[in-house]
Amino acid sequence: MGAVLQISSIVISIVLIVLILLQVKGGALGSLLGGDAGGGIARTRRGLEKTLFRITIFLSISFLGIALFAVSAPG
Repeated sequence: MGAVLQISSIVISIVLIVLILLQVKGGALGSLLGGDAGGGIARTRRGLEKTLFRITIFLSISFLGIALFAVSAPG
């Protein structure tokens, strides 16, 4: 059971990294490190961007749940 939890947490973490990197707006290094490349203009998410955002939220909650279950699981 422990191996399944470890493998699933590794897979989810890799997918989360890819999804977060896909959501980075702008190609500049400053925007990647928190700089504001958009000039402070807020945008709404639409289409694929909204779907990626929702999948990211779902996977991060799943990762948290698996991590908490792995800590509380006996043995």
